Amino acid sequence: MVHKTIIAVFDTPEHARTAVGALKTGGVLENNISVFDNARLSGGAGGIAKGLKEAGLWHRLFGDDISKEEAATYGQAVERGGVVVSTRVAENDVARVTNILSQHRPVDVHDRVVTSAAAATPATAAAAAPAYAETTTKTATAAPLSVTQPAARTVPVTPKMAATHADFLRLAEEQLQVGKEMVETGRTRVRRFTVEREVTQDVTLHEEHAEVLRRALNEAEAISAIDWTDSEIEVIETAEHALISKTVRVVEEIGLNKVGSDHIETVHERLRRQQAEVIQVDIAGRPVASPRA
Repeated sequence: MVHKTIIAVFDTPEHARTAVGALKTGGVLENNISVFDNARLSGGAGGIAKGLKEAGLWHRLFGDDISKEEAATYGQAVERGGVVVSTRVAENDVARVTNILSQHRPVDVHDRVVTSAAAATPATAAAAAPAYAETTTKTATAAPLSVTQPAARTVPVTPKMAATHADFLRLAEEQLQVGKEMVETGRTRVRRFTVEREVTQDVTLHEEHAEVLRRALNEAEAISAIDWTDSEIEVIETAEHALISKTVRVVEEIGLNKVGSDHIETVHERLRRQQAEVIQVDIAGRPVASPRA
């Protein structure tokens, strides 16, 4: 996994502490956050660390991509009681972490580089006009937070040169920041209702009926058994009928549960960026070739 180091400079320790707290709340691990102030860089001795404005110190901390002008700005901020915060994050978290830091008033490093250069002595300035154009472009397109990666070098200018070139073109660019929002996509319902169905079942039923039995008697027996009184006999007839009853039992339970899943969605967007080109024209307004490539 590719990681990037995001560097933010704060003029006050209070802003730095608030930004570090926001980073931790946003899920950045504490061991990926480094805080550099006067006490730490001076080794606890109470004095300013030697070479605080030198690029070598900051190269050892953040790599060789830090320019000497940026190093001087870092050192100047720390000398005045400021704090430098570096955060190591995965490449796909750069936009999110940069957005968190930007909400806590970080120093616009590249803006301060040019501001400091305008107050510098002529011995520290580069007199060539193309160098001034490079500084202007650098200043306009730089973001308040810096990510350690190759960048154009800035060149300080004298107050006289800055006064001569009073007009500036500011170049802007859009940066993509992707957030997340939970939205309702639908609902699932389970409804209970009653239906009826026809059922059939065979059952064996028993019946008992009377049956008349007759038998023949010989004359001698009949004469001796004659009874002239009235008499009757009866047999109870029975029949089984089907009796229907119903019982109820629970056969199943149905419930609802939410199951979460993650998926990766690629966001496509077009970002705009302003660029500048230098065109030299002669007295008639015709473009002329630049003496430099």
